[in-house]
Amino acid sequence: MHKRIRLGMVGGGQGAFIGAVHRIAARLDDRYELVAGALSSNPERAATSAEEIGINIDRSYADFRKMAAAESKRVDGIEAVAIVTPNHLHAEVSIAFAEVGIDVICDKPMTFSLEEALEVANVVKKSGVTFTLTHNYTGYPMIREARSIVHNGTLGKIRVIKSRYLQDWLTTDLENQGLKQAEWRTDPSRSGAAGSVGDIGSHAFHLARYITGLELESLAADLTTFVPGRKLDDDASILLRYADGARGSLWCSQVAVGHENDLQIAIYGEKASLQWVQENPNELTFCVHGEPPVKLTRGGSQQSLWAEQATRIPAGHPEGYLEAFAQIYTDAADLILHRRENYPSNNPAPIPNLEDGIAGMKFIRAAVRSSQNGGNWEMLD
Repeated sequence: MHKRIRLGMVGGGQGAFIGAVHRIAARLDDRYELVAGALSSNPERAATSAEEIGINIDRSYADFRKMAAAESKRVDGIEAVAIVTPNHLHAEVSIAFAEVGIDVICDKPMTFSLEEALEVANVVKKSGVTFTLTHNYTGYPMIREARSIVHNGTLGKIRVIKSRYLQDWLTTDLENQGLKQAEWRTDPSRSGAAGSVGDIGSHAFHLARYITGLELESLAADLTTFVPGRKLDDDASILLRYADGARGSLWCSQVAVGHENDLQIAIYGEKASLQWVQENPNELTFCVHGEPPVKLTRGGSQQSLWAEQATRIPAGHPEGYLEAFAQIYTDAADLILHRRENYPSNNPAPIPNLEDGIAGMKFIRAAVRSSQNGGNWEMLD
């Protein structure tokens, strides 16, 4: 049995979809207790939001800096903070809590810019706290199975990586119709230099990196804005060159009519291939050259330790988005308790961290630069 980690949250107040997702994920495996929050910069809304989810009013803050200072001085203060704000606040909030010794769990992308990501990394390393980036799709058992298969050499040398993340929810100008989630995601002052590339393309990029372990060397990108008046890209096609000679492509779009949350990845090696589809996440298609494809399922008797560790219920009972998100929180809890109380680490599968966050910001910056330069190849540096 593990003790519950005292958790605080910054952002995620009324009307914020992702805040509720993080709260469910944190509680699913009973590893956290949410006890404090700066859920909004508006004091009244912060207090109302806190009351709705059961946070005592004396631990509701309208300023995350005051929250960090106050909680770090309490005997029963928070041990970790979940950051679920728009991108432009990720760095400031991460630094404020890391500097006072509070472990950080941050939504993706890591920061507003690469420069901010490097600053956060410097502070986190100096403070010694843990930093977890919630690229939640890496919490799926079959993604961890895919990682195990690749790392065991079963596919042979990787040749081609194809990924895509397609949605249609921004097909119209929802940002001008009062939808909060659309407003900040299409606002360069809050989202950063990229739209669809930063919001969902970063997931597809990270999934390829997580499964294969390959580092992207350069890319050629075409970022497009189709909806009139929109300030950031809503569609992007990107060619990829990896450091070991592998090639790939990535397509992300939030104006692909008919696609709800279509994240897919296919990895082709000298000997075999893997394919995974997020909308059917409990299956992984594996194919050895010259043989028919095989369907691997979550909960199967032959699954790897990494996949087994992320599996909660018997085969045939589907696990999905919230469980994958919860796995990231559970893995983070192991790291936090290992650092704070020297609990034995029970985290065989790596989870997204500072290095992943920095790599993601390099990808976003290179994609934007390449597109601005007419699709020229851009190095990730």
